[in-house]
Amino acid sequence: MHSFLKQLGASIALLGIFLIGGCETPATTSKTADVDKALPSGYTCCNFHHEGDWINDANYATLPMIPAGTPANVKKYGRYRAYVTIGDKNMRLGLDYGREKETLEEWVSKMIVASDPNAKIAGYPAKIQSAIRSGKVTKGMTKEQVIISVGYPLTSENASLDAPEWRMWVSSFGEYRIIWDGNDRVKDIVADDLTKHVIYAKR
Repeated sequence: MHSFLKQLGASIALLGIFLIGGCETPATTSKTADVDKALPSGYTCCNFHHEGDWINDANYATLPMIPAGTPANVKKYGRYRAYVTIGDKNMRLGLDYGREKETLEEWVSKMIVASDPNAKIAGYPAKIQSAIRSGKVTKGMTKEQVIISVGYPLTSENASLDAPEWRMWVSSFGEYRIIWDGNDRVKDIVADDLTKHVIYAKR
C-alpha cells in the first residue's frame, strides 16, 4: 500500500510538471505573435484626399486635400486600415480597393515616406509646382510628379506603373485616363469635360 501511494504521488508530480509546461507554451507563442510591426513615420507621399478622418486608396480628387509633405506617423494597424496622425489630426488610412494586389503594410509604406517630398517639389518647374499644389495633372509631368499630385493609381485598376496609360478617378463616377509618351511623361488626359475641369491644369 505504501509503495502504491508513493508511485501515485510521483505520477501526480509528473502530471503537474506536464500541465505547467503545457500552459507556458501558448503564452510564449502569443507574446511572439504580438511583436509590433514596423510603424512608418515621416511625411505624406502625395496629396491626400479625405472624407472626415477617412483616406482610402481611391484618393478621390473632389474631396478636401491634405498637402504632400505633411508630417505623418502610423500609430497602429487594424484590418485593412492604419490609424495615423497627419499634421495634428488623427486619421485612418484604408486599403479599400487594392487588397488582392498588396498588403496593408505595403500600401501604407508607400503613403508615409521618410523623406519630405517638398524638397523634390521645390526643384520642379513653376508650372509643375503649381499643378501639384492644386492637386492636378498637366502635360509634361513625370510619373513621380503625377503621384505626388494625385496619388498612386489603384492597383485593382492598374496592373503596373509601367503601363502606357493609367486609369484614375476624381470621384466614384468621374474616371480619367493618363496617357504616357515614350519618355514616361504625360502626353494627354482623356476624360469628359467635367472631370477634365477638376483634374487638368492647363497652365
